Amino acid sequence: MLTRRNLLKRSSLLALAPTVPGFLARLARAAEAKPDDRVLVVIQLDGGNDGVNTVVPYRDEGYAKHRNQLRLKQDQLHKLGDEAALHPAMKAMAELFDNGRLAIVQGVGYPNPNRSHDVSMAIWHTARFDRTEHKSYGWLGRALDQSPLPQGGPASLLVGDGALPIALVGRRSITGSFSRLDELKAPNDAARIEVACEPTDDDLEGFIRRLTLETYATADAVNAAVARQRAKSNYPASPLAEQLSTIARLIEADLPTRVYYAVQAGYDTHAVQLPTHGRLLSELSRALKAFLDDLSDSRLAERVLVMTFSEFGRRVAENASAGADHGTAAPMFLAGGSVRSGLHGVAPRLLDLDQGDLKMSVDFRRVYAAILRDWLALEPATVLAGSFEPLPILAAVAGDRRKNAAETPRN
Repeated sequence: MLTRRNLLKRSSLLALAPTVPGFLARLARAAEAKPDDRVLVVIQLDGGNDGVNTVVPYRDEGYAKHRNQLRLKQDQLHKLGDEAALHPAMKAMAELFDNGRLAIVQGVGYPNPNRSHDVSMAIWHTARFDRTEHKSYGWLGRALDQSPLPQGGPASLLVGDGALPIALVGRRSITGSFSRLDELKAPNDAARIEVACEPTDDDLEGFIRRLTLETYATADAVNAAVARQRAKSNYPASPLAEQLSTIARLIEADLPTRVYYAVQAGYDTHAVQLPTHGRLLSELSRALKAFLDDLSDSRLAERVLVMTFSEFGRRVAENASAGADHGTAAPMFLAGGSVRSGLHGVAPRLLDLDQGDLKMSVDFRRVYAAILRDWLALEPATVLAGSFEPLPILAAVAGDRRKNAAETPRN
């Protein structure tokens, strides 16, 4: 029976959920992160990144034809070969490319593209085109639903401000979010003891107690990471770099979290694009390299894959405001020690357009399929509601791991 006293007790337990435990962590950790568990870090480039000025087809005759104010100087580009180059502000990512730690997938999009921020982002988040499914479960949430639920931490975690991405929402997998490591505060000893020791025959209250203890375990590991003095990698001063630095510390703390998520906003560059876009790409490039170098110093680089995406690219032709309007296809970046470094997919042709927009050469679900099968060792078909040939951008997961994943019971 739900009495006022029980309701207040449950409310107090829920209020403790975001707080840090001290000595209860070991009690809650029935499953620890394993040293070989693979981690995916997603960076959302929010607003629609201009792919033409990110991975620049500098020899394409259409580049000079369609862009005057937005055209980048060829002698300042970081050339990746005879046809493509990175934006001048992406020196750090060019170094990752040269060192074999960066894969670039060109011309990524989906059929019948939608130029609405909300709709297109929902398609990327859910891998679904039916709008009735855009507020239900995300592709990563559905993927993590296939795995055993971790204890001692959420299956996925947004690090940063803003709403929780639909991409992380699953039917049974637990996700969470916070922006700063020092947000978590410890309850007093009496509160901890009450949560751990007071008996209950109420199923709901018991569930809340277990959830609270698991949260305690997560926060305990986070605080251990905060307390640990580190001076390994110099991160630049930017919000994205701070998020990635936090994620690196959480990975080092051995949380069982398999997916971390960060958002870099500001890519909706309709006017005076050059300075804004250059700043954003510089922040992305430098933060990503610092993150991967940090993981290398911690001997964790082989466990981590980074994926970037944006809801769409931008029009090939610049507009009258020295910007570019909503477009279609754009590049994706995958970074880490296990990528097949290089250029993948067909380079965009700026004189062969579809009503002024780039033609898609790679369906984004092929990239998702590769990450699911070859990185997370999960079955792509159920997540993507169809069969999509995984793009060969990652070293394949060992067969026994993939077999074990396929045999995991689904609830």
